[in-house]
Amino acid sequence: MDLENTPIPGEEILNTAVDEIYDASQIQVLEGLEAVRKRPGMYIGSTGPRGLHHLVYEIVDNSIDEALAGFCDRIEVDILPGNVIRVRDNGRGIPVGLNEKLGIPTVTVVLTVLHAGGKFGGGGYKVAGGLHGVGSSVVNALSKWLEAEVCQDGKRWHQRFVDGGNVETDLLEVGKTDERGTTITFSPDPEIFRETTEFDFETLERHLRESAFLNAGLAIVLSDKRDPENEHTEAYCYEGGLSSFADYLTKVRGLTALHDEPIHIRASTGGKEAEVALQYNDSYNELILSFANNVHTIDGGTHETGFKLALTRVFNDYGRKYGILKDADKKLSGEDVREGLTAIISVKLTDAQFEGQTKGKLGNTEITQMVSQLVYDKLMTFFEENPSIAKAIFTKALDAARAREAARKARDLARRKSVLESNSLPGKLADCTERDPALTELYIVEGDSAGGSAKAGRDRKYQAILSLWGKMLNVEKARLDKVIGNEKLMPVVTALGTGLDEEFNLQKLRYHKIVIMADADVDGAHIRTLLLTFFFRYMRPLIEHGYIYIAQPPLFKVSKGKKSFYAFSDEERDSQIAELGGSCDVQRYKGLGEMDAVQLWETTMDPEFRTMLHVTLEDAMEADETFTILMGDKVEPRRDFIERNAKYVRNLDV
Repeated sequence: MDLENTPIPGEEILNTAVDEIYDASQIQVLEGLEAVRKRPGMYIGSTGPRGLHHLVYEIVDNSIDEALAGFCDRIEVDILPGNVIRVRDNGRGIPVGLNEKLGIPTVTVVLTVLHAGGKFGGGGYKVAGGLHGVGSSVVNALSKWLEAEVCQDGKRWHQRFVDGGNVETDLLEVGKTDERGTTITFSPDPEIFRETTEFDFETLERHLRESAFLNAGLAIVLSDKRDPENEHTEAYCYEGGLSSFADYLTKVRGLTALHDEPIHIRASTGGKEAEVALQYNDSYNELILSFANNVHTIDGGTHETGFKLALTRVFNDYGRKYGILKDADKKLSGEDVREGLTAIISVKLTDAQFEGQTKGKLGNTEITQMVSQLVYDKLMTFFEENPSIAKAIFTKALDAARAREAARKARDLARRKSVLESNSLPGKLADCTERDPALTELYIVEGDSAGGSAKAGRDRKYQAILSLWGKMLNVEKARLDKVIGNEKLMPVVTALGTGLDEEFNLQKLRYHKIVIMADADVDGAHIRTLLLTFFFRYMRPLIEHGYIYIAQPPLFKVSKGKKSFYAFSDEERDSQIAELGGSCDVQRYKGLGEMDAVQLWETTMDPEFRTMLHVTLEDAMEADETFTILMGDKVEPRRDFIERNAKYVRNLDV
């Protein structure tokens, strides 16, 4: 369902390719490379696993910019023994001529000078994602060593850097070649990445697959060559581009599409290009991903705003025109028309303006109107030409509207009920005495028995306890009207004080640590997943702002004589047994209820000794996919997910 050939007024084709000439004169130097090693987080976000993988993305993004310019159609990424990364493309190759300002080869400038590149108006690129020009030099600065090989004009050039960007060998011609392109090979510096220098194949795979979707026809090959006897290679190339992306996201989450092929629309005008693919499915959740110059704008921006405005307007105008919306005053909301929607929005422009250090939000105001007009005109045409598909989608939107009205009535009823009750806090809540949210904690505890121990053992000044019991609602399979008033979930909402969904207000949060405390077995894992699903779908800012934690109670108590230790894993248990000399008494805790108040306090609730997992949201798309697979209706995707991740599960009682 590709509508790219139906023009809109004023449409013209954007030619991203530029003049074939790409030499030293097009590289502009803005400033030197300083302080990257002292403050790496400013450039790559962190020195943990996320920042480590970001090094690869920076180099790959430079190759993708060559693809956007029309000079590269293949990128190879290899993970080599020792967790060395090699990125090879068949683009034009970084210029090797002397830079007039610095008097050194341009490739050396690009790899050692911050904010040096062909993306600052020098004419090297019309469209680029790496607008800050810090990628290659930052990777060099944070590497133990880096080697660059450039194939250009029949010659092969090589240069090596060590210890954070120091030149070890000058740029040298090392041979003749018929190839062209750039190869960057680097080893992350363990002095910088002290947590780990090990690359995760699946993390790289997700990012590179996404990049291939966003650049139709570009081949990206990822190979894990760390173990010569067990090499693994995946290749990604999608001629369908965004349509393939939308279809993939529907299928990988195990959802059923309401129409076989995604709706694909595209147009360009005034040096700007916009492309959208959308597909409706049978879920109750929306997934909208937006990109600008291949940069994932996780916080949305003007292109996403334009899309949402047009989508709502199309539904209401089409519904009135063809009598689907019967009442003159009936109107579908944005939430109604986006229920069950998967949409990918991608814009490419020469002067992208990103808000924030992480480029998380697009700020170009003119893009709103462009995307809005594109989506309105072409989606309206599509509905008129495909009335059966329009009917299926409208049926879902009308069901969503009825559920929204039911949810509104349920809210009103809940408010009236709370006004009549003398105490609006849930009866199962044992509150703390401190009233400063920054100092307080809420433990959501599975079962009355464990709740009783937690209440008796807690620090009453700072720690509140909310006991849960019985089977909890799986919100992945229920609309909001079923959530509001649910006797298992609403006590959580009431205790937190924030409201939920569109009425959520983070400023009203009563506790800044929300700790899920459940048994270390299958049932406990299910409770945790149900609660996390609820928070993700209806109270997501709690996760985004880092307020959610998961308690880690011990699995064993190892005792001998008057000595006793708690163990949180099989390995720790065995180590303690060996230390005590054998013949120990080992107690296996099957549930929190088996611990008395003192044991629960000293192992799981005492801030001085406890261990907790901090729940964060680094990749909303991955989280959405995981919750949909685990808590949705489809069995096959869930089985595949469990089989892939079984190796990470420890101490699971079945």
